[in-house]
Amino acid sequence: MSSQQPLKVVLINHADTIGGASVVTTRLMRALREEGVDAHMIVYTKTLDDDHIVTLSTRFRRSMMFMAEAASGAMANGFDRKHLFEISTASYGYDISRHPLIREADVICLNWINQGLLSIKNLRQLASLGKPIVWTMHDMWPMTGVCHHARGCNNFTHGCGNCPQLYGRKGPNDRSAVVNARKKRLYDMGNFTFVPVSHWLAEQAGRSSLLAGRPMEVIPNAFPIDFYITEPTHLVQSFNIDYSKNLIVMGASRLDDPVKGLDHAVDALNYLFDCRPDVANNALAVFYGSIREQSKLSRLRFPYRFVDRVNDPKMLRQLFASAKVVLSSSLVETLPGTLIEGQAGGAIPVSFDNGGQYDIIDHKKSGYLAPVGDYKELARGIVWALETDVDRQYLHDEVDKKFNASVVAHRYIDLFNRLLDKK
Repeated sequence: MSSQQPLKVVLINHADTIGGASVVTTRLMRALREEGVDAHMIVYTKTLDDDHIVTLSTRFRRSMMFMAEAASGAMANGFDRKHLFEISTASYGYDISRHPLIREADVICLNWINQGLLSIKNLRQLASLGKPIVWTMHDMWPMTGVCHHARGCNNFTHGCGNCPQLYGRKGPNDRSAVVNARKKRLYDMGNFTFVPVSHWLAEQAGRSSLLAGRPMEVIPNAFPIDFYITEPTHLVQSFNIDYSKNLIVMGASRLDDPVKGLDHAVDALNYLFDCRPDVANNALAVFYGSIREQSKLSRLRFPYRFVDRVNDPKMLRQLFASAKVVLSSSLVETLPGTLIEGQAGGAIPVSFDNGGQYDIIDHKKSGYLAPVGDYKELARGIVWALETDVDRQYLHDEVDKKFNASVVAHRYIDLFNRLLDKK
């Protein structure tokens, strides 16, 4: 593309700030614009004052579409409300194929498009335009029938069916098998390129009956690494924490989401408290994010503070710069952003190894990887990090090489141009 004709890209995501996929998609749009791409976003829910982000329809119609899709999921999973949003049937959504941004775009970039934004039918309408479609995969939904995380189930390797997340409604020809077959017909239209955000996610996709052998390229999420500092410029007093201690920081949008494995983190810290009181007496665990069951933290014997949600990125930057360790006990993660952000602040990442963590951590060099579910090994990782002198600037530089927003944007631009040249 010449300078007079900038590359036009439209990114489609459910929201602009709500949820991890929303945050990184907005970052990518802005990083692409910084590199001269005419990039815009179409979202279902908009919270930012940004003219390059547009919403669909009216709030009332969006609410109706969301409820219709939720009802479809509820019927599919036997009306199990507790697990309602673990699956998406993609039965309801908007036809955006005539939207001006879609019509003008050289490349369409799908992201997290569920919960009433796009249905399978709507995706077919986009595919029929003949434009290259790049699908950034933030979870497993593009490779499964209906679930966002397979949670150990391998049915996605042979077309789904008998889905364990369809509580009371599973069978060989259940909704997961039906949607899986619809996705296959969609992908056979041929203009999709899939972008897993981690090598672990790409490995899972390669096992999938839907995506094995299809065009695929791993590109990580973009992060504002330059925003993070490795030494605090001031101590955030409102957190009410003792900064003389070795801080072990763990955060999530919802700490007690089962996939975050909070119980394993508590077990690991209690194990340290019992076996290494010398470590515990000189350390403090700091938890941030929302939590529905405060009792999960109340069984901690290890010294800790819960600082609730941290909505100000500058405060979080100071917290990471003050921390010795950034901890994750997630049972599966596609590419855990808190580990990247913590390491960018000079904290040593310690995590279970079941997802995109190994794209971030070089074991016993830039962090520690423990077998998933082994809380004692996670505890040993914390001790290793507390007792090892790893240069904070080195940690920052390692994630800067991989996840810097400009670096990631250039990788996408290269992919877009190759697809257009091929077309």
